[in-house]
Amino acid sequence: MFNARTKSVEETQALAACIAELAIAKDLLLLVGDLGAGKTAFTKGFGKSLGVTEPITSPTFTLAKSYSGRLTLNHLDVYRIEDLEEVRDLALPELLEGETVTLIEWGDQIVPSIPQNYLEIRFEYGQEDDERTVRISHVGPSWQQRVEELEEILSEWSSDQ
Repeated sequence: MFNARTKSVEETQALAACIAELAIAKDLLLLVGDLGAGKTAFTKGFGKSLGVTEPITSPTFTLAKSYSGRLTLNHLDVYRIEDLEEVRDLALPELLEGETVTLIEWGDQIVPSIPQNYLEIRFEYGQEDDERTVRISHVGPSWQQRVEELEEILSEWSSDQ
């Protein structure tokens, strides 16, 4: 759908903040990429844009954390999940209800267990230390309605590859 390039952690967070401006209740975003590729940095920028004031940290060991903002931000990390049956323990359907937006790090690992209506943000390392290629695509109807607006607000990071 859309390829972006960021050159620093701050740019990755700014890109995330722009996407958060379009977030609506019940949105689901999958954050995909290698260790250290920018998933938690993205979440920090996204949360700040939602008005989250407390520090956002990776929920690798707790699996899920929630933060209060314009929308409640549910931040999950499913890196340690070894079996799709374990996804039930996360109570994902309940997390997707109400005035919430849910970001799932390593979300591609549980695609068969989630609603097929999400935005995927895929991070790849660039040439420089903090440079990232960010590939954004959507599955399902929710983000389809916002694609043009999303591309417009992210145009400063656009990269044709």
